[in-house]
Amino acid sequence: MMAEILIFVPSVARFREDYLMLRLERAQIASLAVLAADSLDPALEQELLDNAGVFNVVLRRDEVSQLALSSPVPAPLSKTVDLRSATGPALIAGALDTLFTPQNQVIRVIGDPVQEGGLQIEVTMETGPLRDEMLDYGLRILLLSAVISIVTAALLFFAVRSLLVKPIKGLVGHMADYAAQPEDSSRIIEPKANLVELREAETALQSMETQLTQALRQKERLAQLGGAVAKVSHDLRNILTSAQLFVDRIGGSEDPLVRRMAPKLVGSITRAVNLTEATLAFGRAEEPPPQLGRVRLAQVVGDVIESERLAAGDSDVSFSVDVPAGMVVRADGEQLFRILLNLVRNARAAIVATGEPGEICVRGTETETAWEIAVADTGPGLPPKAREHLFQPFQGRVAKGGSGLGLTIAAELARGHGGEIALVRTGPEGTEFRLTLPQSRISAAAR
Repeated sequence: MMAEILIFVPSVARFREDYLMLRLERAQIASLAVLAADSLDPALEQELLDNAGVFNVVLRRDEVSQLALSSPVPAPLSKTVDLRSATGPALIAGALDTLFTPQNQVIRVIGDPVQEGGLQIEVTMETGPLRDEMLDYGLRILLLSAVISIVTAALLFFAVRSLLVKPIKGLVGHMADYAAQPEDSSRIIEPKANLVELREAETALQSMETQLTQALRQKERLAQLGGAVAKVSHDLRNILTSAQLFVDRIGGSEDPLVRRMAPKLVGSITRAVNLTEATLAFGRAEEPPPQLGRVRLAQVVGDVIESERLAAGDSDVSFSVDVPAGMVVRADGEQLFRILLNLVRNARAAIVATGEPGEICVRGTETETAWEIAVADTGPGLPPKAREHLFQPFQGRVAKGGSGLGLTIAAELARGHGGEIALVRTGPEGTEFRLTLPQSRISAAAR
């Protein structure tokens, strides 16, 4: 409708201007006959006026206005239309006024003579015939516009159907096909659309489907891995139980070295038994709630350091502990041991992988609201991929052959205490993680 208005209104205004200009030209031609003869027969003069479609013709030549042709005017003048300086808005306003004024009025029209036939020409004429011509022209314009609109709509319909509707239907059909079996990577869409927007949509859908397929495959592998771990844990528990009995007997030995090492060996086997029993818990996808109690931090850190010192073997890795002797934290001792063991083990593995000497330092501090335990090393720092997927299982691994579960397990256990693990710094000068445990009372149902 806006297009019709923008086309129709200027067209009608132009038609009205041409109509009035034509009347001025005919009137000028008629006046030339008067100028060529001294007098005209009244019947011939009336015929000239009828052919021009006007009542009077006034021609101005040499600063003198002369009434060239005249006849009785049926009504007084209603308005004057000056075409010499008419602007576009004025012509449009005049055309609309003529269309919406049904009465037959008499107007005066002023213009410039053609071929420099004078200085000015003016005529008086009726608006009735002009309005009839404008209405007839308008109807033709509307009819033509309607035909053009119908053809355009048909072309647009088929273009939209071909360029948009069919590709969108194909996209919807593909989505339904992929949803039926999302694990099948052969059903992932291949962008083929010609339109930029649809191609961008297909590319985004391809990325989403690829990630979803990979996630579903990983989920299936994790489910299979869980079943395998449960079976292995079942047999491992039996083996560790037997080993625990043997260690109990060894504990009665008179050898001082055996008597000193036996309790630590018993503690390690006990932790392994507890861990395998927790793994066997049916339907448990998360860690059990922590059994909170008062734990001497220096003792837990000492066990972790001694275990990792043995694991380091001949590697040039030194350990230092900066924990106040009387510092006591409220935590689950076994879970705190696992958190620190994972952090220290990652640091030790990073240093050993470089083949260069390194140091691992465990510091413990206490504030008014929390206990903070920092594990810092002088290793090579975390690679970009590990930083990007820091606490994501199977993706944030640092050492070659690692599973990427250490930090994930540690972070989950820290959240169970109401705390968190944060990466303080990493780079060529080393890496530091900080474990924060709140001093406020923690609900046993904490996540």
